Amino acid sequence: QVQLVESGGGLVQAGGSLRLSCVASGRTLSTYTMGWFRQAPGKEREFVARINWNGGSTYYADSVKGRFTISRDTAKNTVYLQMNSLKPEDTAVYYCAQGKGIVTIKYDYWGQGTQVTVSS
Repeated sequence: QVQLVESGGGLVQAGGSLRLSCVASGRTLSTYTMGWFRQAPGKEREFVARINWNGGSTYYADSVKGRFTISRDTAKNTVYLQMNSLKPEDTAVYYCAQGKGIVTIKYDYWGQGTQVTVSS
């Protein structure tokens, strides 16, 4: 089993920054992908960013490209989401997830989520 624990959420003014962290424990694999998702009230969960654990390649949703940066610290089994130039529409619960796949990634493990609120 894999456990994912997010932290770093909070209240921030528009234009500000936050860094989210996700610590993985348990039976983690070096071949997996780590992703960040978010869900706003009344909306479906949406993809934000992902990173390949081995190679470090990244991919971002268009809505956050240029503002958010996903990274990982292999020694700490931790993935980060640096969020800059935050907008009120970024307000959501942010979830960390671990998945595997070649063409389509299936996310099997999820964290509990951390609230990010951006005031206008």
